[in-house]
Amino acid sequence: MAGLLQALVGASEKAAHIARLCRREEPLFQLLGEKTGADRNRRFLQDFKTLADVLIQEVIKHDLGKEFPELQGHIHGEESNEFRNGQGETVAVRVCATPGDTAALLLSVLEPERAAAELLAAAVHHVALGDAELASVALSIPTQDLAIWIDPIDSTNEYIGGREDVAPVDGIAPAGLCSALVLIGAYDRRTGCPVLGVINEPFFRRDPLTHRWQGRYHWGVAYGDMRLCSLSPPPLRPTPCVVLSRAERGAVRAALGPLCGDRLRFAAGAGYKMLCVILGLADAYVLSEGSTFAWDACAPHAILRALGGMVALAGALRARQAGDTGPPPELVYNCLAEGAVGAERWANRGGLVAYAHPQHLEAMLAALATVAGL
Repeated sequence: MAGLLQALVGASEKAAHIARLCRREEPLFQLLGEKTGADRNRRFLQDFKTLADVLIQEVIKHDLGKEFPELQGHIHGEESNEFRNGQGETVAVRVCATPGDTAALLLSVLEPERAAAELLAAAVHHVALGDAELASVALSIPTQDLAIWIDPIDSTNEYIGGREDVAPVDGIAPAGLCSALVLIGAYDRRTGCPVLGVINEPFFRRDPLTHRWQGRYHWGVAYGDMRLCSLSPPPLRPTPCVVLSRAERGAVRAALGPLCGDRLRFAAGAGYKMLCVILGLADAYVLSEGSTFAWDACAPHAILRALGGMVALAGALRARQAGDTGPPPELVYNCLAEGAVGAERWANRGGLVAYAHPQHLEAMLAALATVAGL
């Protein structure tokens, strides 16, 4: 499995490079396809599918499936691989056998921007140097027991908007390009439990000399009794900082207010808010709605299990109300929501709480138990 961790990190690095490339090259970034029908996320009035989204997903599927054939057919993503070009034709985006073939396929989307298609194809077929330190991470889990969830660009709206002028509040960016992330998570096919996660920040900071974007990544493993992470657990703070969506209901904000005081913060992107907990910028992320999906949560959840945890909010509240003091139920990633269609089949119904310390989780569950309708 050490090889799989290296492969997921390598795939995230290639994905981050493509995400930066698509923003840097104007002909690429102008290609926006609006999601329609059952695949539309009801949270947003406009939710765009970019060529970067589609291509990154297919690159990750291709690279991981090639290195680990036992994963083929078990690598899932948010996006359809179909993209509509300027002539109204539907093109199935995929990685071909050679850079020339991939460039030709991409040109059918990018026509007449041949140089841009060739630039993208070169990035798709580039073999990046791996992280040598990961080779020493001793892991043992058969990859044939795993499946993968990909979110090629979490917080797509922020990626498209591209704002760089959003000032952080206590280290947490309320919005902007920095909240666009690449998320790759592995889960146990049988139990649905997340076991390995990689989060890549393609737009972490600008290089002071070249002014080009630089990225960074984080990983975590939680399998059996094993807990490994590229980060150290954050310290326990007496008053928790909780990050929320700006769309979070007022009753939830009011319930958390006495617990957090003036330490409620707001940010865009589910993955980014979970990352804030992972990095210790926030002590918890609370979401009362089922507006996140398997691809949003799988990778961060795996890392959080190595550091703190993440629970299904509705299930945790029911357990506490029934007098169950054991570990609250967690999200799982192998079950379809009954009666749902399209993307909603993989919605995390009932909300979630990501947390760094169990003490804060229990305090928040107690506070949220007073909110009607949760």
